[in-house]
Amino acid sequence: MIETITAVNQAVNQFIWGVPAMVCIIGVGLLLSVRTGFLQIRKFPYAIKTTIGRMFRKKDASDGAMTPFQAVCTALAGTVGTGNIAGVAGAIAIGGPGAVFWMWCSALLGMCTKFAEVTLAVHYRERSEAGEWVGGPMYYIKNGLSKHWQFLAVLYSLFGVLTVFGTGNATQVNTIVAAIDTALLEYGVVGGGALSTLNLVVGIAVAMLVAMVLLGGIKRIGSVSEKLVPFMALFYIVLSVGVMVLNFERLPYVFESIIAGAFNPAAFTGGTIGSLFVSMQKGVSRGIFSNEAGLGTGSIAHACADTKKPAKQGMFGIFEVFADTIVICTLTAMVILCSGTTVNYGTAAGAELTISGFTTTYGGWASIFTAVALCCFAFSTIIGWGLYGSRFLVFLCRSDKVAKPFFLVYSFVSILGATMDLGLLWSIADTFNGLMSIPNLLALLLLSGTVVRLTKEFFASEG
Repeated sequence: MIETITAVNQAVNQFIWGVPAMVCIIGVGLLLSVRTGFLQIRKFPYAIKTTIGRMFRKKDASDGAMTPFQAVCTALAGTVGTGNIAGVAGAIAIGGPGAVFWMWCSALLGMCTKFAEVTLAVHYRERSEAGEWVGGPMYYIKNGLSKHWQFLAVLYSLFGVLTVFGTGNATQVNTIVAAIDTALLEYGVVGGGALSTLNLVVGIAVAMLVAMVLLGGIKRIGSVSEKLVPFMALFYIVLSVGVMVLNFERLPYVFESIIAGAFNPAAFTGGTIGSLFVSMQKGVSRGIFSNEAGLGTGSIAHACADTKKPAKQGMFGIFEVFADTIVICTLTAMVILCSGTTVNYGTAAGAELTISGFTTTYGGWASIFTAVALCCFAFSTIIGWGLYGSRFLVFLCRSDKVAKPFFLVYSFVSILGATMDLGLLWSIADTFNGLMSIPNLLALLLLSGTVVRLTKEFFASEG
């Protein structure tokens, strides 16, 4: 029975995260880009001015809402996770350095997809029983499309609930535990026999912290994200830029291997990876997995923003993909490729390859800093997905009363993630995560005209 479930899940997973999904996500991104006149390129300076320019402006949000900056931090909390550290390493190991180039291409189109998702989420959002703004793909399907399409909103929320415990919580806690174990073993602080007890303690601590943040409601989620996300991003950027500076002489070769390797992988992988398609597939799929453009999840946080202009908040969507993929994922790639650490091309790799890049440059002590970065990335993802999960369940049950019990159950899953090996379950969650893209992409396609109209109206009013 288990073998059958595993085989079916693997087949569906390879289909969802394989060529069909990539073609659909890139296709929708391209269509939206063409229809908005490649807004993400034309208005990129405006997007940066609107987002970074407003970040340091102190402003209190109205009741039941977040400030626009808190909303983007919460969305980034959900997207900037272990995929930025482990996912990029895996893409380079299987697809060669050229995979990074294809990751950039998918991010360029993903900026417009995320802009559309955020714009629609704010435009079609509604007030919940508790007076909070709620929105996201299930709401722009419900309020933007005819009754014939309502089943898509239910499907999206259902896939979301099935995803959230694995992708959003347990796998992230597992990463936290692995990072702490590695750092402590490296310095002989604990013996191998004490790890199971340590993992349980870490799991309980994470569960308590997650419960404290989520049960504090939308204001506390926004407040914690607003402090944690800039800190962890800056921390990681400084460490990564340091690796580039110390290995400055390798930079020209690294850029050559990324750009030329995108079209001729064999030249830079010793012939191990010779397929252009493999390089492209790994780069695009890891880019999508990291920034979640096409999955629609980030727009759930943006819908909570205290703003009256949907397209203006959409600019934060452009910034979000830029920060996640163009900045953080690229820096991870640079750490691996500039440091000169050995990459066994054609063999699966994860966070250990990125950690190796840091330790090759800085020495063994860098594993502690990488562990701290991994813990921050993973914890922020747990918080972001906790908010998403509550929104999915509230939509399905048509009641706000399910949110608090959900937060308690969701927090408890952190303990399971820290102490148990639930491989198949998380693999199934990954499949449901991919399935979420289908209803969302269909909605984006059907509502692309609304995105164009809202964009034109916004820039006409801005003069």
